Amino acid sequence: MGSVSRKPRAVLWDMDGTLVDTEPYWMAAETSLVESFGGSWTHEDALQLVGSGLIDSAIILQNAGVAMEPEAIVSHLTDVVQESLRTQGVPFRPGARELLAELRDAGIPTGLVTMSLRRMALNVVDLIEFEAFDIVVAGDDVDNPKPHPEPYLQAAALLDVDITEVVVIEDSPTGVRAGLASGAVTLGVPHIVPLDDLGAHELWPTLAGRGVSDLGDLFDANNAMTEVIR
Repeated sequence: MGSVSRKPRAVLWDMDGTLVDTEPYWMAAETSLVESFGGSWTHEDALQLVGSGLIDSAIILQNAGVAMEPEAIVSHLTDVVQESLRTQGVPFRPGARELLAELRDAGIPTGLVTMSLRRMALNVVDLIEFEAFDIVVAGDDVDNPKPHPEPYLQAAALLDVDITEVVVIEDSPTGVRAGLASGAVTLGVPHIVPLDDLGAHELWPTLAGRGVSDLGDLFDANNAMTEVIR
């Protein structure tokens, strides 16, 4: 056995909180919507929604007093966040854009797997100055949102790779659970909420300064264990 680490066949990225820090945009949109119906929306309320499916989030917002259908709530929030992205720019998480570019240069396929609407995801992808992703799986592309494994399994199928040969990068407990349930090597990069004790294969405090070789080492270390089990 040489010391050269095997690369993953693909790397699948969560969007909100992992690739881009859109959470403040979402929180601001939620707050103004709830307040427009005379309700109140605290930072703690907003934290409940981090990583949740959009319809699940909409139902929580309904319970906070928003008298709109769930689909209308989702559409409204998406519009507001898209406008924020357009006017204020895409706030990349530290190291994310650089790691993504390095993966592209290395020829490793990449996918974006998000519970945001497809139009929102494509909007973010369009604002990246290089061709960042081979495929996009969004919230309206799947029957079962994260923490169900379907989004990641669908992405692996679209890329024609075995999910066990994939690294998933996530920032939320919901997303980490989805990655682990799918069978992927799951990397947690905590952002707003901690990811301790969820069983992620590794936790990195940041993607800053991390490269393809680090992902290779992560994949190797955690895939070696599954090879032995098989």
